[in-house]
Amino acid sequence: MKRVIFLLLLTVTAALFIFLKNPAAVKKNKRPNIIVILADDLGFSDVGCYGGEIRTPNIDYLAANGLRFKQFYNTSRCCPTRAALLTGLYNHDAGIGEMTEDRHLPGYRGHITENAVTIAEVLKATGYHTGMVGKWHVSNTIEQKGAQAQSDWLTHKTNYPAFSPLEQYPVNRGFEKYYGNIWGVVDFFDPFSLVNGTTPVTSVPAGYYHTDAINDTAVAYIKEFSKEEKPFFLYVAETAPHWPLHALPEDIEKYKATYTGGWDVIREARYKKMVNLGLVDPVKAPLSPRWKNDLTWEQNPDKEWDARAMAVHAAMIDRMDQGIGRIINALKEAGELENTLILFLSDNGASPENSAGYGAGFDRPGETRNGQKISFSVKKDVMPGGETTFASIGDRWSNVANTPYQYWKIESYEGGIHTPLIAFWPKGITVKNGSFINQPGHVMDFMATVVEITGAKYPTEFNGNKITPMEGSSLAPVFKGKRWGGHKVLFNEHFGAKYVRTEEWKLVARPREKWHLYQINKDETEMNDVADRFPAIVTQLDSLWNDWANKHNVLPKTKGR
Repeated sequence: MKRVIFLLLLTVTAALFIFLKNPAAVKKNKRPNIIVILADDLGFSDVGCYGGEIRTPNIDYLAANGLRFKQFYNTSRCCPTRAALLTGLYNHDAGIGEMTEDRHLPGYRGHITENAVTIAEVLKATGYHTGMVGKWHVSNTIEQKGAQAQSDWLTHKTNYPAFSPLEQYPVNRGFEKYYGNIWGVVDFFDPFSLVNGTTPVTSVPAGYYHTDAINDTAVAYIKEFSKEEKPFFLYVAETAPHWPLHALPEDIEKYKATYTGGWDVIREARYKKMVNLGLVDPVKAPLSPRWKNDLTWEQNPDKEWDARAMAVHAAMIDRMDQGIGRIINALKEAGELENTLILFLSDNGASPENSAGYGAGFDRPGETRNGQKISFSVKKDVMPGGETTFASIGDRWSNVANTPYQYWKIESYEGGIHTPLIAFWPKGITVKNGSFINQPGHVMDFMATVVEITGAKYPTEFNGNKITPMEGSSLAPVFKGKRWGGHKVLFNEHFGAKYVRTEEWKLVARPREKWHLYQINKDETEMNDVADRFPAIVTQLDSLWNDWANKHNVLPKTKGR
């Protein structure tokens, strides 16, 4: 008996010693934490583990110890993707067929509508802490009357209490805590539409950089939430690497010589790496022709500017990765890493926009807070990177960032909708670390996945509103190495760009263009249009798309296009 008591005391003492040394090591068995990290305008091949030359050791760590999806889809633009991701619905059903302007049509209200619930609302109701940092951009934007009034607001000369209707803010859509930008575009050194909860942040400290602030706030939320036994959901909506090209000098310096060889050199190196990694099959996915390949790098009169632009793009991604490293370390220190599902992806393909050509206005300030003029020059005569420029990488570099696919953000071709997705969850993913998943998935699958792995209940009614049944399918079986039922057919529409995709075929069109047909299971880079050879398939898929459009509030906006 004495021996039994002695052993019991010894066990208790040992457990107490472990707890005092590392309290986080003795967490109760609980439901998983969930962190969604959404990059903004990140190209499919930008990060290292998807073929890129950009230094992303922390994102690569998640991939090496988790899963990488080869065929995962967003909805080709920031607002629609965010709406589908947060609600588990096709974005039109959640009210955001276009951007944040209210068109007074069911699929185009410009905000997440009352018939939808967010992941945060579902998880908060089941006992989760919920927090968000970064870019919201799924609410109606409030503009000031008159160009001067809007300009003064953008440049922080005047302040107003709300950037969107307050009932549409994150803290009124299920998030306990929120720090970030309500609108989309930001000056990374002094953001517009910045709020804490619902309170406007009217000034930022010297040396502020928005990517750092987003990730450091995420770390603070993790530390706070981890003090309790309750699990947490954290949505980290990065603004990098969306234009303007704003980065810190020390990060730009790392890439000052990386892109001096030009578009073809980088694109071909990425493709070779992707093939070697096993991300793409060179037979099914040959490298598509480079966009505007009539101009060689050697003949390019703007080589210095173009190399610098892509260096800043890389620096922005590098800085984002550094912040993700701090998020991972915070989870380790809190004893939460093993039981946290981290999902990393992009909201759309890299952007071809010439942001300088837009000029000042709407969400683009004409000068800094202290009165320095911002250059919107399209002549490539002002080097990008600092706060007094509003530049972007443009179409040729965007094509490189989306290697091996064609086109980019906004379009329904693979370059616009094909996203890298990494799933990391040591405790819950049982397939071999570093595995690739070739089954098609969609951002609207996150809701179903979260509901299954947490035991949460997706409601039929919420706050007195009837809720649209979710459209997504849970990815949880994939984590266990099981065959996933998934999607037999996927659809999209955005400003007239559209597609319908089956396991074998993809019918796709740019705005105001005829349908093009690709045998997508053998032609992943959409090189060979076979619409003329298979008119019956075109008719069949066109019928499927129109049925979907009628069901999901799409046609009122697309008729006549």
